[in-house]
Amino acid sequence: MRIHTIEHVPFEGPAAIADYAEAHGHTLTRTRMHAGEPLPAPGKVDLLAVMGGPMSVHDEAGHPWLAVEKRYIAAAVGAGVRVLGVCLGAQLLSTVLGGQVTANPDREIGWRPVELTALGEVSPAFAGFPARFPAFHWHGETFSTPPGAVRAACSTACANQAFAVGARLVGLQFHLETTPVSMHALIENAEPIDLVPAPYVQTPEQMREITVHFGVLEGLLQRLLHNMLKGH
Repeated sequence: MRIHTIEHVPFEGPAAIADYAEAHGHTLTRTRMHAGEPLPAPGKVDLLAVMGGPMSVHDEAGHPWLAVEKRYIAAAVGAGVRVLGVCLGAQLLSTVLGGQVTANPDREIGWRPVELTALGEVSPAFAGFPARFPAFHWHGETFSTPPGAVRAACSTACANQAFAVGARLVGLQFHLETTPVSMHALIENAEPIDLVPAPYVQTPEQMREITVHFGVLEGLLQRLLHNMLKGH
């Protein structure tokens, strides 16, 4: 299978998605939008993974390539490509599908549990997932569930943590691809507002102290990607 990532900043790459691709013999290619790299024809991609970033989907004036990327994601959806959106990527996918992106009531940064909704528990995208699991978060905005999708997960701080259209289109507000290296990169590149004390914001020390969840994330990411790649 051909997996392609779209990346928006140097410090948010494929992380554990790259490990998954290597372990399962899939091809992984990458487009770094911030570096002006070209996008492949949608027909050359089996699964498109749209990664995170500190910008907003509304920041086209400062990042003109966002408009190009939205059109590309729409073309990929129309071509039947499987699309996984992570954090900003999920917000972009929601926007393309007719959803909205707004400020979340609270910033959510660090390790916090996520729960599947009743619809999430029967979604083919999340087959094999537990009803409640740990996840890594780093966001201040949130997406609405777009038309035709199901609201698949939530958390105390954020009502819309995931949406899915079958097992082909999936948006995650949280991060399953996080590794120790990618988490440290986020911390090192954090904007000052990100780590202002707040009810759902952990300190860098608190984030680094929790290491037991990385193995759980790896297993869940593998399950999700397997579900998406075997689906139609």
